[in-house]
Amino acid sequence: MKTIGVIGGHLASASHLKMAEQIGSEIARLGMVLVSGGLSGVMEAACRGAKKAGGKTLGILPGIDKEEANKYVDIPVVTGLGLARNILVVRNSDLIVAIDGRYGTLSEISYALHFQIPVIGLETWDIEGVIKAKDIPDCLNKMKKILAGLKQE
Repeated sequence: MKTIGVIGGHLASASHLKMAEQIGSEIARLGMVLVSGGLSGVMEAACRGAKKAGGKTLGILPGIDKEEANKYVDIPVVTGLGLARNILVVRNSDLIVAIDGRYGTLSEISYALHFQIPVIGLETWDIEGVIKAKDIPDCLNKMKKILAGLKQE
């Protein structure tokens, strides 16, 4: 089963939260599992979208308490690793969608690029290797193309 990680700010604007929820819904419609850091902001909005569309969510948490996961996480994974858990979010994703975000998001983007996991960026860090999407439809088209290529491998 393919997994798509959604990463981004835990303190996000209303427009970024809406984007994340739409992406989460599409991930569910594609039959993929959504992976996130399991907390608030973009992570919670993406999980909410996936759940509304009948999808499954995996939240890889920084602490040791499953209860810290947002209410839309189906499978909470505690790590006790703090921000170091970011590498686990990435390694458990076949594709990453980055929305907004600060340095934690940047670390996840860096890990993904290092491990050659495709990263699509929506209003996030504009760095070499990130596939820039101009809006939600563009992001969805890019997701589908990348996923089609992954299925052939």
